[in-house]
Amino acid sequence: MKKSGFQKVTPEMIARDIMNKEFQTLRPTDTMAEAVNCFYRASGAGKRKVFGLMVTDENGTLVGILSMYDILMLIQPKHVHIWGEMEDLEPDLLFDDLSARVRSIQVGDIMTTDVITIEPETHIMVIVDLMIRKHIRRIPVIEEGQIIGIVYISDVFYYLLQKMIK
Repeated sequence: MKKSGFQKVTPEMIARDIMNKEFQTLRPTDTMAEAVNCFYRASGAGKRKVFGLMVTDENGTLVGILSMYDILMLIQPKHVHIWGEMEDLEPDLLFDDLSARVRSIQVGDIMTTDVITIEPETHIMVIVDLMIRKHIRRIPVIEEGQIIGIVYISDVFYYLLQKMIK
């Protein structure tokens, strides 16, 4: 990272110090049923609900992210805009049928593969800029090709709030 004369990088202002080091991952060959269970386990294990999971290959290398948005796009009926209010349909039956078909789809078929990553020494303001410009809520932290953590937008936000209060 290029440092300017105006930017003072202090240890508490970098990704390494705000990243979450505890995370679960999926494999591209996992089914959506397995992914849903992993989302529940990951959310139950921590203090936060998890809305995205990193996807790794057999070597632990990051190959994608499966987010809540990816899953919602998968289960959204393609012609919902034509249905209007859906008053004349039975949405529960539609969802049950769709849910049964979705369970066997593999994570690799719907995950986002164009993943933005950062290094542990990335300054927090660079992270803020990336998250805002790219509309992303989590960024994997990679060191020497391996995932060492993940930075969530909520952690960045509350960290900066604390800095403003001091």
